Amino acid sequence: MDHQTNILIVEDEPEIGALIALHLQKVGYATHHVASGEDGLSAVAREEPSLIMLDLMLPGIDGLEVCRRLKRGEATRHIPIVMVSAKGEESDIVAGLELGADDYVVKPFSSQVLMARVRNVLRRALVPVLEEDSNIRVAAGIRVDRDRHEVTADGEPISLTTTEFDILTFLMRRPGFVRTRDQIISAVHGDQVVLSRRTIDVHITALRRKLGPLGGMIETIRGVGYRLTDRASED
Repeated sequence: MDHQTNILIVEDEPEIGALIALHLQKVGYATHHVASGEDGLSAVAREEPSLIMLDLMLPGIDGLEVCRRLKRGEATRHIPIVMVSAKGEESDIVAGLELGADDYVVKPFSSQVLMARVRNVLRRALVPVLEEDSNIRVAAGIRVDRDRHEVTADGEPISLTTTEFDILTFLMRRPGFVRTRDQIISAVHGDQVVLSRRTIDVHITALRRKLGPLGGMIETIRGVGYRLTDRASED
């Protein structure tokens, strides 16, 4: 464990903030806890955190605005953010992901889920983003060649429609990152095209079917969207 990893907790409920800190400290992470959005923004510059655990419902500047400001800042946009939300606030979670948050944890949470999300986000932060002009992308047994418009799954060629190909390519650009349905629509069809979010679900279903056993790598995030994992799982 890297004991230099510093995690900033922005949480106005003292008990929850202390609980998050306890779980993180048990595995060797250093933590710093503040209770407001304003203090969170100040602490980012002072603490230079490796990751931010950000509550949505904060006094003063709320979590969404904190995320917006950090992701707009040249010096802070690279810092991973895990949002913490009360159960059922799917609209806020989607809004946070649209602003650039990397993942979310729903309250109440288990220590296992919390630590898994933190480890995954920190691990992904070390992986360079594939540039748009990268021609070949590989994730587990899936290989995409953008120039040739070819896809293979475990070495077997897969025939995809243009939309299915573009969705898969978009998900593979940041494996492990949650993509909302609106983000997928915008990436595949552009901001000016209006499509039902259900349309994306239909394309995803077809894409999974064509990928066979590897189709389970496309994980559904209920009420939010999808992400490409590094292993197939049941949906």
